[in-house]
Amino acid sequence: MSLAEVEALVEVDGLSVDFASREGFASVVRDVSFSLRPGESLGLVGESGCGKTTTALSLLGYRRPNSRIAAGQVRFRGRDVLTLSARELRRIRGRQVALIPQNPATALTPGMRIGNQIEEAMRVHGIGGSRSERADRVHRMLEQVLLPPSARIARKYPHQLSGGQRQRVTIAMALACDPQLLVLDEPTTGLDVTTQAQILELLARLRTELRMAFLYVTHDLGVVAQICDRVGVMYAGQLVEEAPTRELFGNPRHPYTQGLIAAVPSVAAPQRDPVLLRGLLQREKLPQGCLFAPRCDFALTECWIERQSLTTASPDHRVACWRWREVSVPEVAAGRERLDRRPAPVVAEMPLIDVREIECAYEYIRPTRTARRQPLLAVREVSFYLNPRETFALVGESGSGKSTIARAIDGLLTPLAGRILCGGRDITGDVRTRPQQLRREIQMVFQDPDSSLNPRQRVSQIVGRPLEFYFGLKGESRRRRVEQLLDDVRLEPLFAGRYPDELSGGERQRVAIARALAAQPTVMLCDEVLSALDVSVQANVLELLRALQSEHEIAYLFISHDLAVVRSVAHRVGVLYRGELCEVGPVEDVFSSPFHPYTHMLLSAVPEIDITQVLLVVHTDPATSTSASRSACPFAHRCPLKVGRVCDDVEPPWQVRREGHAIRCHIPLEELTERTPQPSGRQTVE
Repeated sequence: MSLAEVEALVEVDGLSVDFASREGFASVVRDVSFSLRPGESLGLVGESGCGKTTTALSLLGYRRPNSRIAAGQVRFRGRDVLTLSARELRRIRGRQVALIPQNPATALTPGMRIGNQIEEAMRVHGIGGSRSERADRVHRMLEQVLLPPSARIARKYPHQLSGGQRQRVTIAMALACDPQLLVLDEPTTGLDVTTQAQILELLARLRTELRMAFLYVTHDLGVVAQICDRVGVMYAGQLVEEAPTRELFGNPRHPYTQGLIAAVPSVAAPQRDPVLLRGLLQREKLPQGCLFAPRCDFALTECWIERQSLTTASPDHRVACWRWREVSVPEVAAGRERLDRRPAPVVAEMPLIDVREIECAYEYIRPTRTARRQPLLAVREVSFYLNPRETFALVGESGSGKSTIARAIDGLLTPLAGRILCGGRDITGDVRTRPQQLRREIQMVFQDPDSSLNPRQRVSQIVGRPLEFYFGLKGESRRRRVEQLLDDVRLEPLFAGRYPDELSGGERQRVAIARALAAQPTVMLCDEVLSALDVSVQANVLELLRALQSEHEIAYLFISHDLAVVRSVAHRVGVLYRGELCEVGPVEDVFSSPFHPYTHMLLSAVPEIDITQVLLVVHTDPATSTSASRSACPFAHRCPLKVGRVCDDVEPPWQVRREGHAIRCHIPLEELTERTPQPSGRQTVE
């Protein structure tokens, strides 16, 4: 029996959702319909604020307090979940329908150990047997999402884990009760590319083995191309195109879909510049007819007036556009602004930030009862510099120490050893010991806006506080400056009156960037600032960061797991593994052969919008990948090119390829060139 002949597990029929506002109710989801069968995966893509998450949460019968279901049904196994009582919904949620939320920081209870949170979900639904059997299952689930050693992780609290590790915990929690439907809301946003590849492989396997259905909400089109059977494209709450994955990426019909695809940067094709979508989604200015008309290069007069509904373009391919036969991808690309990927050159001078052999730790252990406590180093002897007007990127897997280094520079964590200089001044130590001027000059944008923005303050208060604290602005002058900053990050002035929970994930991240810019810093520490943004907003924010760097001579320490973005925005790159640098150099040198074996693994794991690409499987050694024991080369236990005991016993030397580019490895550079060819993303890394 083919998948098309199987009875639908989920049927969404004419769903419309309204949110309350000061002006009344505003439509957020408009007449959305789709179905999902057992074992099938449907991806929902679109810009931030287009209604993806609201649609996805309706599958769990969830409604925000200020929302209403204006029309439609959501049937799970024939029952409309929107009409079920709270008691009936509790029986379904977690057991039959599970959610992997976008933000693990707010999804996990901060005062509860990780293991207890996963065990609670199983206990409530009667899964796992006795308490000891449930504990064993907790450890298996943690190992399944690549969080070894599981017993140690289970005893930790959420704040003791990195963002990527917390995300894997939420995945383990969702999978603990073997649900029939998994709703995934940006589940790999906070994950590095190798961990993302491993999680995607796990999800694909579970879908095959357990016939688990997925509704996958994301802005990462490369991930969608790898894991989804079908894709639905949403704009302003409306489904504008739906098709099988191969058909949609091979032959997109709607101008919006074509624009999204053209805006995605690529590691595999660096010569292809992303193409910017015109304008931004402004819900307050939507026309009566086609909602995309204000941004469409091919809109006709009647498009602004008459509503367009989904029509059949080919078997299984629906599109809401009258002109889908006439508009091609080259025409869309030709009519839009291209994003210049080349950062402005930097003239070498005295470093603005100089990090010298710093070591940092969060945990301590006693090898024996009578021995002194020894630190478990999260960062070991890391050195680099950051020039004025320069962008230095740190890349590496989750838990490699990227955010720890940023926290040390910001003064939120005091290094155990080493020094940090700013303009020649020693700033090593607690931020509270720094003068106010220095605190203003170094600003940090955190990865998770939900935990870094005060939920009880309006956006005007959040962005306005630095203006008052550092510059004494009040009243009308402060209001005007807040509106200017919101405009800089492409938010309308009306957002000033909203609270963080009234914004989408991408909108909250832009507010966090605006707050940092309010201090007029000379150094910005950007910790995964683009991970929650869709491709079109991401491209606009990158342009904003470049413009600010040029106008105000800001230097960026740019932390990211998106290697395509790093290649487009950074001047130099440092590759971190388990707290140690293994390669440093100009971006084009690091992204071309010879590579350090770990750099090659990262590049090979990047998902591309390529319907022929085979999903990469990255195998790790769970027994040692996060343990306290370590070889002289930290990557030795995973390295596919390991040359022998020398990697375990002897510190690898730094080999200089050319000025400014060095690789820390025992293998000669000539041999690395032969053994690590340009990554294709179609191989298995052991």
